[in-house]
Amino acid sequence: MESPMAPARLRVGIISAGRVGTALGEALAAVGHRVESVVATSPVSITRAAERLPFAQVRGLADVVASSQLIVIAVPDTELAAVAARIAEHVVPGSIVVHTAGAHGIGVLEPIARRGAIVAATHPAMTFVDSTDDTARLASSCFGVTAADEIGDAIAMALVMELGATPIRIAETSRALYHAALAHGANNLNALITDAVTALQAAIGGPAGDAAAAATVDGGGIGLAEQLLAPLVTASLENVLAQGRSALTGPVARGDVDAVARHLDELSQVHEGIARGYRVLAGRAAAQHDAGPDMRALLEVRP
Repeated sequence: MESPMAPARLRVGIISAGRVGTALGEALAAVGHRVESVVATSPVSITRAAERLPFAQVRGLADVVASSQLIVIAVPDTELAAVAARIAEHVVPGSIVVHTAGAHGIGVLEPIARRGAIVAATHPAMTFVDSTDDTARLASSCFGVTAADEIGDAIAMALVMELGATPIRIAETSRALYHAALAHGANNLNALITDAVTALQAAIGGPAGDAAAAATVDGGGIGLAEQLLAPLVTASLENVLAQGRSALTGPVARGDVDAVARHLDELSQVHEGIARGYRVLAGRAAAQHDAGPDMRALLEVRP
């Protein structure tokens, strides 16, 4: 009794062995939980489970649910409701059931809760690239947590913290907004950077053509455009996260209407969609910084 009590070690079942479920299975096993079973149906997921969850037996959904104390549902958002209904047919009262979907809270798990299980939404707010790097990144990530009551909340928060991650409570009624904000910041960033790289490739290639734009740095896998953009984008991201909107630099922040007009003209010659994206985002920056009427008129989104 002089030693601190160790957290309870749970029998864990993973549904299913996709990128998220596999990473969470690895992470839970690393902190001592017994990840004993996993649902894997496609050849890719079966191979992934064999390589990264070799301690877990591939079993059918009913067997995984009935034999597990903690059930992690890691299926696409669109499949979650149907999978939850199947789980409800086999769940044991007192089991802990969590899902990893960002857009859903606990309402989608209501059939399971009615059977006496403890339910929670535990969404890891990170992107998964299908490697062991995903598991390592979990420890530095945040999880959006939603639970039905204090018991579910305490269990979900403890599980997330046990992984080394940071739990952040999200109200059931705010899950869609939470998910939209993450998608806007992360997924739409992908589109933004892709457009910027495309424009830079055109600038590097110049009137002579695309040969220079296709070149890579020292024969590596990253192109000149990506190499040029990476330090600037990385610094901008770090600055805005630390300083907020005051970190903005560039022509919109300076009120340089002529420069922005030239940008729009040049980008439209590369692709009209890139110019339109620039106009929308620069317009948001102008509104956030109380830009003058000439800048706002220039950046007005036209039909």
